[in-house]
Amino acid sequence: MQSYPPIFASFHQSLSRLLHIPYGDQSDDLASIIVRRVEHYLHNHEPKSFDAWSEQDIYLITYGDSLTEHGKPPLKVLSEFLGRHIRQLISTVHILPYFPYSSDDGFSIIDYLQVNPALGDWNNVRAIAERYRLMTDLVINHVSRESLWFADFVSGIQPGRDYFIEEDPSTDLTMVTRPRNSPLLVPTQTRRGTRHVWATFSEDQIDLNFKNPDVLIKMVDIVLFYLARGTSVVRLDAIAFLWKKLNTACVHLPETHAMVKVMRLIIEQVCPGALLITETNVPDPENFSYFARGDEAHLVYQFALPPLILHALNRGTEKYLAHWARALPEYPEGCTTLNFTASHDGIGLRPLEGLVPDSEVAELVDSMHRFGGFVSMRTLQDQSEKPYEINISLFDAMKGTRRGEDHWQAQRFLCSQIIMLGMKGIPAIYIHSLLATGNDIVGVERSGRTRSINRRKWDIEELRTELENPVSMQSMVFKTLKTIIGIRRKERCFHPDCPQQIIDIAPGILAFSRTEPKTGRSLVAIHNLTATYMDINAKKYQGCLDLLSDKTFTSEHLKPYQTLWLVSGTR
Repeated sequence: MQSYPPIFASFHQSLSRLLHIPYGDQSDDLASIIVRRVEHYLHNHEPKSFDAWSEQDIYLITYGDSLTEHGKPPLKVLSEFLGRHIRQLISTVHILPYFPYSSDDGFSIIDYLQVNPALGDWNNVRAIAERYRLMTDLVINHVSRESLWFADFVSGIQPGRDYFIEEDPSTDLTMVTRPRNSPLLVPTQTRRGTRHVWATFSEDQIDLNFKNPDVLIKMVDIVLFYLARGTSVVRLDAIAFLWKKLNTACVHLPETHAMVKVMRLIIEQVCPGALLITETNVPDPENFSYFARGDEAHLVYQFALPPLILHALNRGTEKYLAHWARALPEYPEGCTTLNFTASHDGIGLRPLEGLVPDSEVAELVDSMHRFGGFVSMRTLQDQSEKPYEINISLFDAMKGTRRGEDHWQAQRFLCSQIIMLGMKGIPAIYIHSLLATGNDIVGVERSGRTRSINRRKWDIEELRTELENPVSMQSMVFKTLKTIIGIRRKERCFHPDCPQQIIDIAPGILAFSRTEPKTGRSLVAIHNLTATYMDINAKKYQGCLDLLSDKTFTSEHLKPYQTLWLVSGTR
């Protein structure tokens, strides 16, 4: 075994142990290759350190071209908008894949190492990374069929020839978990004849073969490249599907978990305080498995939160949301969740499995259809289909309740955001929630994809006009959310690690406390989930300061969708 300084010897040993799970006897040699990569990185780059998180952390999710201006790179437009409007309110910017791509709005990458010239260049990315923490996607499961790697596969030359998974089309693959209803195997004409390649998500997104250790080394190089250019939060896209093994579901396999742990070790070695987040849109037990024992992901998405909040406000009940929140496990030390209500994708329904009755999920889907949304389906093992994802802008999802549209849209929407901002974890706001963007039907018609309904590209002049109009919905929501975020960032009880406890007050009321352990300071968050005035019989809270209104709470009822952040005394 090669001799290393003590710090690298321990690193090598840990890598080798983890790599033995997927690669067996090759693990020691692979660990040596990775250690040399890390040594080279540290020789050429001064390591950066980051604090993990605090109550001041607010993430913003955005495409690189969610905001556009004629004649200016969209990434520069984004940077200017952030600096002018919300610089002091957010800590981290998640720019969705900003690389050249061929489909899926960036998640079918042609070249991992270049910035999409339609968005800008690395200087534009660096300008954002210098002001905020930057989250970058490592689209690790698949690449575009237009990538050079896949061109190598078609031509039968290295390195890409062995980067993909070939399978006989007669193989029984019915056990494989499918997030899409497209064919799993895609026939491809190559110089060696027709080959059928594995494609979990679409015929343009070809899965990589991680049984070939060269693929892992390529991904390690890409991660180090991103870190060198200012990334400090790495998002592992579609990570659950990484490793394939016949006669299994090909999801959450031990080899996949080992890969996540390897990535964490590398990131912690070169960039202390950098974070790893796994994207696994699955029921809670599967999702939280990526915390492992605190040695895997630092963050997991709170995927159950968006559909549960939507269901709660659509039906005016706290029942399932409160039950779920009460049963949340203790997170390992150094781990927390990324809480969100909307993202570039739709609102996933799989996390509701086992939590909300199918009949109520069906009613929720029906409501979203009436509010202009769509639903995507997934194929089950018996080849039947089941709702997988609601495609709708969150603002328009709040047009009404299961009884139909009403005039409480803005208040209902703001209630959804305040719930998310108050819960244990780190909040992440999608730019189109911040801007109260409605359904982009024109975008759907243009792209032919239902997910485009929530991916509008705002012309910055048009947006500026809306934000400067005091009676526009964009202006009202934007200003209100900025105020609420500003209040939140000053409150120590909202530190992501502060405990949360559900409080039973009344049907239709969601209430929970957040307590700061060092001082014992406690905050009670109370939310009316209904379109009616609600008596809450909360005399013990009278005299408390409501941070949201900056007034002493003296009432015994809440207005429709009213929310309170109650603390004793002053700040």
